[in-house]
Amino acid sequence: MQSTMLKAKLHRARVTHAELEYEGSCAIDETLLAASGIREYEQIHIYNVTNGERFITYAIRAEAGSGVISVNGAAAHKAQPGDIVIICAYTMLSQQELAQFKPSLIYVDEHNCIARIGHAIPVQAA
Repeated sequence: MQSTMLKAKLHRARVTHAELEYEGSCAIDETLLAASGIREYEQIHIYNVTNGERFITYAIRAEAGSGVISVNGAAAHKAQPGDIVIICAYTMLSQQELAQFKPSLIYVDEHNCIARIGHAIPVQAA
């Protein structure tokens, strides 16, 4: 049996561009890709905290250190510059792999610079 698990998360990134006429995808600062383990052309899910939209696209590389989060193509209708988004990638793992697995959780500041890195989400209190 395999389980679909959260592989990586960029938490509360700020959209810097929405390019309707650009080839579809989401450009992400290469520094954030490397820190999270999200690969170029990998499927990603984007959850727009600002407007509630949820959509799937793929990651492409933006210049390292640029802070760019650009939602492109048709997805540009679902996010605008300044929107806060959570970007996630998932992976399939066997039961044996689950024992050692920890996701990469990248928390960014208002400029999309890494504020901290984690590997577990705290238990939610009642």
